Amino acid sequence: MHDTCAFDIVAIYLTTLLSMIRSDAKKLDRVLAALANERRRRIVYVLALRPASIGQLADQQKLSLPAIHRHIKVLEQARLVQRKKSGRVNFIALDRTGLSLMQDWITQFHAYWGNNEETLENYIATIEKSHTKLTKARKRK
Repeated sequence: MHDTCAFDIVAIYLTTLLSMIRSDAKKLDRVLAALANERRRRIVYVLALRPASIGQLADQQKLSLPAIHRHIKVLEQARLVQRKKSGRVNFIALDRTGLSLMQDWITQFHAYWGNNEETLENYIATIEKSHTKLTKARKRK
C-alpha cells in the first residue's frame, strides 16, 4: 500500500491553488513581462515613492517622450501604473493591482519554503523511505 507523503499533499494543494489562479495567468504574465525590463522596474520604483508627470519621468530616466510613453503603456497594460490627466499634464502613479497579483502568486509558496537543501533532502528522504517500504513488501511475497 502506498503511503501518501507530505509532498503528495503539497502537490495536490499547489495544483488546486494554481488552478484557482489560472484565470489570472495572462495578467500575471503581463506583470512579469513588464517587470523583466530594467527601465520599467526603475519607473515602478520611482512611482512607489511618489507620483510623477510623464515629463518628469522622461527627464529622470533620460528617455525621449516617445520612449517613456511606450514604457508607460506596457506598465499600464500590466496594471502596474495608472494615469490621470490634469489640464495638459499626464500624471503617473503606482497601481498596486499588478503588484498584488504577483505578490499573491509568490505568497502561495511561502508555506513550503525552507532552505533549498532542506527541501531537496526531505524529498529524497521521502522517496528513499517509500522505496525501502516497497522493497520490503516485495521481499515478503
